[in-house]
Amino acid sequence: MHRPIPIVMLLAVALAACDGTEPVTGSATPTRGSGSPVGSTTSPSQVPASPTPPATPASPPSTKGPASSSCANGWVTPKEGAPRFTEPLGIIRRTTGIEGPLVVVDMRYFTGPESPPSEQGYILEVERWYIKLYAADDLAFQGRFLVEARGFGRGVAAVAPYDTTGFRSPDWRGFQYEVGAQPKAYPGLPGSWPGTEYDFVRGGEGIKVPGLPAEVRGCLDGT
Repeated sequence: MHRPIPIVMLLAVALAACDGTEPVTGSATPTRGSGSPVGSTTSPSQVPASPTPPATPASPPSTKGPASSSCANGWVTPKEGAPRFTEPLGIIRRTTGIEGPLVVVDMRYFTGPESPPSEQGYILEVERWYIKLYAADDLAFQGRFLVEARGFGRGVAAVAPYDTTGFRSPDWRGFQYEVGAQPKAYPGLPGSWPGTEYDFVRGGEGIKVPGLPAEVRGCLDGT
């Protein structure tokens, strides 16, 4: 048996036929207003702080990683604009409802087994993407995403705060399907998420296995 499918994977089954092909900007310089509108009586203490641009690496991230015992087939950064680059971004858009240009800070594509290992042929190999990004027009939307694709569907498997690193607990959060669940915002995570929150690294909420198998956990080393 394989682990239960997160709610975002269930939603993705119906949407898998329409992959995202939105272009993604390589850089952006959002602007902020100069203050309150003329005639406003809002005091400075009542004005919410504007999100600041997220930190970006001083030099471009690596684009390829070798195969190893913890990253079975190695990883690569898809070419910008190619289907393998735009597909996971479309999945993130559909899952979160975010609009406007997305600035991709880092992306890794890698493949490996299901967690736990499965004897079902159609999930012997799972495609996965690690993506760190933010929205150019909404700086509050910034985070790290794990997107998964299987023969029966695709979706966002887990999300982590933008300023975290690697594959560590409790940074990565998954959301288990729950009938009638309404999307909810969580501190540090971009967007709103329906379902029951659980620790994607260690498992939880009825999911007794880690979200990533040992064979691919190392694909996130150095992120």
